[in-house]
Amino acid sequence: MDRFYSLKHSAIDFHFRQTPRDFVVEELPLYEFSGEGEHLVLLVRKKNLSTLELVSIIAKYLGIKNKEIGYAGLKDKHAMTKQYISLHKQYEQKMEIFSHEGVKILSKTYHVNKLKIGHLKGNRFFIKLKKVNPTSAQKIDEALKSISNFGMPNFFGYQRFGNDGNNHINGEKIAKGEKKERNPKIKRLLINAYQSHLFNLWLSRRLEINILVQNFEVKELESLLNMSNNELKKMKLQKHPFKLMNGDIMEHYPHGRLFDFDGSEEDVLRFNDRGISPTGLLCGKKVRTATDSAWIVEKEYDDEINADGARRYAWVFPENIEGRFKQDEAHYELNFSLPKGSYATVLIEEIAKRKINN
Repeated sequence: MDRFYSLKHSAIDFHFRQTPRDFVVEELPLYEFSGEGEHLVLLVRKKNLSTLELVSIIAKYLGIKNKEIGYAGLKDKHAMTKQYISLHKQYEQKMEIFSHEGVKILSKTYHVNKLKIGHLKGNRFFIKLKKVNPTSAQKIDEALKSISNFGMPNFFGYQRFGNDGNNHINGEKIAKGEKKERNPKIKRLLINAYQSHLFNLWLSRRLEINILVQNFEVKELESLLNMSNNELKKMKLQKHPFKLMNGDIMEHYPHGRLFDFDGSEEDVLRFNDRGISPTGLLCGKKVRTATDSAWIVEKEYDDEINADGARRYAWVFPENIEGRFKQDEAHYELNFSLPKGSYATVLIEEIAKRKINN
């Protein structure tokens, strides 16, 4: 299935490559560190290293196990990234003489708890697009304005699916017991890729439905979408580019409880105001599924697998978006912040309206 995009413009031609010079990430912590406690918290800048490689390098230097080092999120390898790590205070003196060509410790503080996955608000990005002409720059300006106003679909980025983009194939076999993987971390990574693949297919289908609702009359849509005349009329009245369906599972944004959307105008307005957002299914056990019209679409991308499921925001709202066209250099520079779990490369693909994977 071809990927659908939320923006209306035609594809934009520019050059993007994920390199430390053109792709910079800064982690935004979930909370302010206390400044005291038994855990040393380091702000680390790394280049051309994944987070796991960074952790492995420091663990080997200290002579400890990788799991003794805490971190809040996994950062891109092919980038310049700043992120926080934590380790026991007893290693502070030894870390003061730590040296590695791809790593620099920028600051230190202390905290009462070890950092754990998910303990971050999001990430701030700087990205440079190259070979941009004035016409393309104007289209990028308009695309950023639309994303700033309405947000964007929360697809999983190409990084989720491995270098060859097919981790989900083995993930499906493992999740269904058709193939074995002894390494628990690799097993979890591959199954997650399969769940992510189905989520992306579902989200692309929902964007396709959005386009149909915008472009066809209600009478034509009844047979196309197998939905009631009344619900389709309500969907057409929604101003947001992502059209909510009866039975969608919503979540308070940027975090909070789940609840069912019943078509109320109040919830449509709350979505427009960024107070809530629809979620999509990461299939598996112990997970809440959609109902009504939303379930008719969602069930096509559900699967019974031996793993726990979850819900993921289908739509997110990037913040503090800034764009600058440097005509003399034919470069377009942009800064923006994304919530945790969202991919900067997905935002770039939304702008480009095409795949940009390296």
